[in-house]
Amino acid sequence: MNGGQDFRRRMPEAHADLRRKAGLLQTLHIDLPLLILILLLTAYGLIVLYSAGGSEFHYVKRQSIFFAMGYIGIFIVAQIPLAMMQRWAPWVYAGGVILLILVLLVGTGAKGAQRWLGLGGFRFQPSEILKLAVPVLVASYLSRRLLPPSFKHIFWALTLVGVPMVLILKQPDLGTSLLVAQSGLVVLFFAGLGWRYIVTAVALVASAIYPMWHYVMHPYQKQRVLTLLNPEADKLGAGWNIIQSKTAIGSGGLDGKGWLEGTQSHLDFLPESHTDFIIAVLAEEFGLIGVIVLMLLYASIIVRGFMIALKAQDSFGRLLAGALTFTLFVYVFVNMGMVSGLLPIVGVPLPLVSHGGTSLLTLMASFGVLMAVSTERRRVVL
Repeated sequence: MNGGQDFRRRMPEAHADLRRKAGLLQTLHIDLPLLILILLLTAYGLIVLYSAGGSEFHYVKRQSIFFAMGYIGIFIVAQIPLAMMQRWAPWVYAGGVILLILVLLVGTGAKGAQRWLGLGGFRFQPSEILKLAVPVLVASYLSRRLLPPSFKHIFWALTLVGVPMVLILKQPDLGTSLLVAQSGLVVLFFAGLGWRYIVTAVALVASAIYPMWHYVMHPYQKQRVLTLLNPEADKLGAGWNIIQSKTAIGSGGLDGKGWLEGTQSHLDFLPESHTDFIIAVLAEEFGLIGVIVLMLLYASIIVRGFMIALKAQDSFGRLLAGALTFTLFVYVFVNMGMVSGLLPIVGVPLPLVSHGGTSLLTLMASFGVLMAVSTERRRVVL
């Protein structure tokens, strides 16, 4: 009997010793493989951005500032316990929805869209907040329920996804609204959504195509779809961007024309070369080899993200890490697809390569969440 009591007394002390021996990276909540991959990708991105920006340091300086802020954000977010993320999720979500409403009321516009809020000379897109808030809240909601989710819980999860999606559609911003919806729906999928629900959803989406085209989509959105199907119909107008992009990609060949030697971007044939179409610059100057290197870096980050999800200590961590990782894959797939003429142009930047501010900070914060999941200490069960 005494031996059993001594055993129970000593177990907490043993585990306390293990906690004291945790390494520095574990203490700082840094996942070293993920951090190294992100550093390599950001360095590669800055090299390409310098050329895409006309061989000037303007965009590189701005992007470097955003990267510095992003790495600070990674470190800060990684320190937040997952339990605290769950408690804060409803408030962050509610704050983001309120900001979306303010965008519709007092937001600033550009090119026919009202998507920004101005604050002290600084302009930001509140929709970026929802790219992170939606999967966190949906993962928190579902992880507290029995999985796979019941119809009732699926309904409420879809409601959480649908509210910001509709508000973003009103701006209008079809691309971002679909990305926000995807970030929440993929949580449902990873939660074990039944195939009958998936088949029903696909059928509903298919049946909604006709009314969406005639009653929801704006003329410029319809034009993007028509341009995808036949860009040569308006070579000097709507089809210009994709034609020049494919020309740049094809002219790079196997090993490219060389850094700073791209003609499509440097002679201003390629539009938005430092943002949405930056991979066309990379393909022209570094060729297929350069694109493969980029894709390997993305693939490595995605694989690492899914490994973190598989090793997570609870359902919330698994659902959240899996959803954020899959969202990164979607961003890469959509950007590469639209630049190569496989998808309509929806204005999705290439993660960690395209020049950008708010979207970059949101992405870096999601990496911080992945690191928080990766370094979450195991609970001791006695």
